[in-house]
Amino acid sequence: MRLGWTAGLVLALALAGSTAVAQPAGPAANDYTRGETWLCRPGREDACAVDLTATVVQANGAYAREAFTRNPNAEIDCFYVYPTASADPTPNSDMVPGPEEISTVSRQVARFGSVCRIFAPIYRQITIPALRAATAGNPMATDRDLAYGDVRDAWRDYLARDNKGRGVVLIGHSQGAGVLKRLIQEEIDGKADQARVVGALLIGTNVLVPAGRDVGGDFKQMPLCRARGQTGCVISYVTFRESTPPPANTRFGRTTQAGMQVACTNPAALGGGSATLDSVFGAASMHPTALPPKPWVTPMRPVETRYVKVPGLIAGRCITDEAGSRLAIRVNGDPADPRTDEITGDHMANGVIQPDWGLHSLDMPVAMGDLIATVRDMGRSSARRRGERG
Repeated sequence: MRLGWTAGLVLALALAGSTAVAQPAGPAANDYTRGETWLCRPGREDACAVDLTATVVQANGAYAREAFTRNPNAEIDCFYVYPTASADPTPNSDMVPGPEEISTVSRQVARFGSVCRIFAPIYRQITIPALRAATAGNPMATDRDLAYGDVRDAWRDYLARDNKGRGVVLIGHSQGAGVLKRLIQEEIDGKADQARVVGALLIGTNVLVPAGRDVGGDFKQMPLCRARGQTGCVISYVTFRESTPPPANTRFGRTTQAGMQVACTNPAALGGGSATLDSVFGAASMHPTALPPKPWVTPMRPVETRYVKVPGLIAGRCITDEAGSRLAIRVNGDPADPRTDEITGDHMANGVIQPDWGLHSLDMPVAMGDLIATVRDMGRSSARRRGERG
């Protein structure tokens, strides 16, 4: 059953000779004790229980299959909030996930099941039609508080029923990362529940820090991550091609707030510098808004898995300059070998690349393996510290 908006106005009783009209009641809160309000929970066959076998494409053109193994006994949890995905025609989505939400969750977070138990609530997010309407200058009456309130309620339910003292990593991309940023500000940063948060991956959103510092902007106590195994910290970046820095009208990587800059933490080199990224791409589709990938090898041979890994092909480094702060990626292509030298993924609208979005579509997949390794190391460090205290 779809959870819609409360319709109509409620007439108030006439008191003292006058008639008042009450404001319409807001949408009812969701009951997150119900299984159908979650896209992913442990021990279920759901959006996270998909085949994640990947084809590894080597530089010499050789193919190899890489199996994926979930860890049902992972010591930490992941609480994930998905990006703008809903195709519902309303400003905010309903609570019935479409194939677009399900595929996004499968693509972005299911692979983290090797290192954590995954909790992914459904929430009444701002929809793709609403985003397109705003971009076209005809904004809909969206309700960001509704989207945030759903995630906050799901978080509180998770803490009450499922956490049981376990460490948890918050993971979000784009709209989901923005919602989690607010959740940290209002429910976690500097509060008792901060002790449960092993880390936060806030990808594809602008997290502000004072220029040259790691803490003190959007978050008062949670710093940026600067070493593998560091816990209680934040990883955040926005992605652009190294050859195409953010334009003047960029949506990401730049702020007008005096003394602040947008955070950039390279998950493959938290201490700084350039590093090869452990990317996991869709074999036939980079993202619904992006052009499909070019053939992975020449001459073309089909890839029979949903996912592809291309070891050594992509490198990235954080750059902060007058154009903004971003994870700048380059393709280490070699025209002499049979593997592709091009990676698609630029954000498209009506068949035209949108430079102001950068490689927003690839924020997660371009460093997927590095993000998972970071969560794994956070979990190990957290477990070690708990053991030392015990």
